[in-house]
Amino acid sequence: MYADLILTNGRFHTVDREKPEATAVAIADGKFIAVGSEAEAMAFRAGATRVIDLKGRTAIPGLNDSHLHLIRGGLNYNLELRWEGVPSLADALRLLKEQALRTPSPQWVRVVGGWNEFQFAEKRMPTIEELNQAAPDTPVFVLHLYDRALLNRAALRVVGYTKDTPNPPGGEIVRDSKGEPTGMLVARPNAMILYATLAKGPKLPLEYQVNSTRQFMRELNRLGVTSAIDAGGGFQNYPDDYQVIEQLEKDHQLTVRIAYNLFTQKPKEELADFKNWTSSVKYGQGSDFLRHNGAGEMLVFSAADFEDFLEPRPDLPGSMEAELEPVVRHLVEQRWPFRLHATYDESISRMLDVFEKVNRDIPFNGLHWFFDHCETISQKNIERVRALGGGIAIQDRMAFQGEYFVDRYGKQAAEATPPIKRMLAEGVPVGAGTDATRVSSYNPWTSLYWMVSGKTVGGLELYPEGLSRTTALELYTHGSAWFSNEQGRKGMLKVGQMADVAVLSADYFSVPEDDIKAIESVLTVVDGRVVFGSGDFERQAPSAIPVLPDWSPVAKVPGHWRPQAPLQNAVHQCAGSCGVHGHGHERARQSSVPVSDFQGFWGAFGCSCFAF
Repeated sequence: MYADLILTNGRFHTVDREKPEATAVAIADGKFIAVGSEAEAMAFRAGATRVIDLKGRTAIPGLNDSHLHLIRGGLNYNLELRWEGVPSLADALRLLKEQALRTPSPQWVRVVGGWNEFQFAEKRMPTIEELNQAAPDTPVFVLHLYDRALLNRAALRVVGYTKDTPNPPGGEIVRDSKGEPTGMLVARPNAMILYATLAKGPKLPLEYQVNSTRQFMRELNRLGVTSAIDAGGGFQNYPDDYQVIEQLEKDHQLTVRIAYNLFTQKPKEELADFKNWTSSVKYGQGSDFLRHNGAGEMLVFSAADFEDFLEPRPDLPGSMEAELEPVVRHLVEQRWPFRLHATYDESISRMLDVFEKVNRDIPFNGLHWFFDHCETISQKNIERVRALGGGIAIQDRMAFQGEYFVDRYGKQAAEATPPIKRMLAEGVPVGAGTDATRVSSYNPWTSLYWMVSGKTVGGLELYPEGLSRTTALELYTHGSAWFSNEQGRKGMLKVGQMADVAVLSADYFSVPEDDIKAIESVLTVVDGRVVFGSGDFERQAPSAIPVLPDWSPVAKVPGHWRPQAPLQNAVHQCAGSCGVHGHGHERARQSSVPVSDFQGFWGAFGCSCFAF
C-alpha cells in the first residue's frame, strides 16, 4: 500500500494515550496507515504521493462538534451578519449599518446568535433606536441568545406586529405606554416567538442555499472542524430541508462529516412523526460523510426546558411523562438512538424516571442515548445516566450566559455548571460542542477556551479550575465520536482511523489561555484530502468559491472576528495601495480598539498592507 498524502515535520498530538505524539502521518484511501516518525511515514511514499512539510506546527485530530445545527445553519449562513467576537458595540453597529446599505429589498439584515453584550467594551446591548438609526429602511432582526430579539421599525412593519397583535403562547411582544410594539420580543418561557418571527424573513433560493452551506463548511474547516453531529432544530423539517445537504453529499462536496438527528416539529403529534420516520429511515443509513444518527434533540415539546437564565426555571408540564414515554418506548423498540435537550436537574430527574420505566420493560442494552446540556445535573442523576448506559453532550452555553446564571443562582452554584469533571469521574461518555448557531458561537476555540480557563466570553471566571488542555481536546475529538457511535473509527490520529487533521496556527498546548480563542487551522484535511489552507499552506488547498449572493454579509465580513498579532505602526505602514486606504484605516484610528483587531475585518476588503 502506498500513501496518497504524507504530512511531515509536525508536532502531532494524537489523542491516543497509547501513542500520544508523532512527527509524521501517512494516509491512504481516507485512513491513517502510519502515525509515528518521518521514516515510518515516508516508507509509504510512492511517485504519486503528495508530501506536505508542516514546518514544525502543531497538528491534532479534526475537531468534532457533538451538538451543532449545521444543516439549518448552512441554509442561512450567507444571510447572517456575524457579531461573534466583535470587541465593541460601536464596531457591531458599524458593521450592521454598512450591511443595511448593501442589502436589497425585501431581504433583512439578520444577526442570529454567537454574541452577547459582555463581549463588548460597552458591556451593553444595542438599543432599538440605535438599530433604527443604523438601518432606517432595511428590516433588521437581532437575536440575543434565546431570550429576546430586537427588531427595528422596518422589521416590525414587514412581520406585521401592531398594537392589535396578541402575544403568542410562550412569548411577549413588548409594548410602549400606548400599547404599540417597541421592537423587543421576549421568550417566556420558550423561544417559539423568536423562531417564528425569524421564519417570516425571506429565504435564499436553492442555488444560494447550496453556496451558503458550502461557505459555512469552509468556515468550520478554517477553525479545524471536520465532523459535527447535527441536532436538528426548530423549523427544520425532514426531508424537505435536507435536500441541499443530501445533494452536496451525492456530489462529493461535503467537507464536514455530518451525523444527523431528526427533530420533531409537531406538538402533540410527536409520536406520529417518529413512527413515520422509523418506517422510512433506517438508523445509520448513509455514508461516512452524511449518516442518520437517531432521534432528537426534541422528542416531545413538553420535555424541553429552555435555558433562559434571565427567567425563573420553568417547570415542565404535568403531561410530560405521559407524552415522553410512548416516544421513548417506540424508539427503543426500533433500536433508534436518541438525544434529549435537558438543562435543569429537576427536569432530568423526571426524564430519567421515564427512561428507567421503559428500560424495565424493554432493556436499552447498549443503545446509545444521551442528554444535551445538563448544566445543573446532580451527582445522583449522573450515576443514573451511567447506569442506563447514557452519555452527556456538553456545550459552552455558560460561556455566553454565565453572567445571567450567577446573577440568578449565585457564584457558588456556577462553579460546577455543567459538572464535567464529575461526569468524567463517573465514567459517563462526554462529548463537547457549541449548540451553534443561534445561541453560542460555532467557533470551537471559544468552547475550548471556556473549558480550559473557566471563563465566559466577557471574562467572568466561573470555575476555580478548568479542565486540562489535553482533556478538553479529548472531549472535542474522540469523546464526541461516541455520540455518533463512531468511537474507534475517528477522533484520534491512529492507524486505521479516519484521516481528519487540523494543523494549527499556534500551539494550543503552550500559548497563554487567552490566546486559545484566536487559534485557527492553517491546513485542514478531511478523509485524506486537503479542504482548507491559509498562509504557507494556501496553495495546498482548493480555492474558495465566490459568495452568492454578492450582497451577502459573508462576502465582506466572513465568519468569526479575527484579531491578529499586533503590528508596529500598522496604520502608518500602508503605502496607499490598498482599496481601503483612508477608509478602514481611518476607522481604526478613530476606534478605541487596537489596530490589530481590525486586520481580520478589513482583510475582507482586500487590504494588502497588513500581513495576514
